[in-house]
Amino acid sequence: MSLQDIAVTGKKDTRSGFGDGILEAARENENIVALTADLAGSLKLGGFMKEFPERFIQCGIAEANMIGIAAGLTIGGKIPYTTTFANFSTGRVYDQIRQSVAYSGKNVKYVHHMPALPWVKMALHTRY
Repeated sequence: MSLQDIAVTGKKDTRSGFGDGILEAARENENIVALTADLAGSLKLGGFMKEFPERFIQCGIAEANMIGIAAGLTIGGKIPYTTTFANFSTGRVYDQIRQSVAYSGKNVKYVHHMPALPWVKMALHTRY
């Protein structure tokens, strides 16, 4: 698929765009797997879950485990898309990304939800 193959179908929020996009990609590639840390609704994965329940993994609030699972899935040829809040998908799982994914060049995709200003509302997650 190239940029020229993407048709603009109207305006939508980025979360809905992601949900629709991963569903479309999964229809074309049976190796795409979606993992989430309790954000299936927020990231509009309902269509994916309904159409491909065997390719959806709900990891719960365990981002580090999700990255380890994703790394393991690549060994079997899967293309995992991991989804969680932006501050958890980088800071809380840095060691797992470095050790389990980056060093060995695994094909794991990261979807970061709600970066930047929305986290002002949840300051407890970002205070040190």
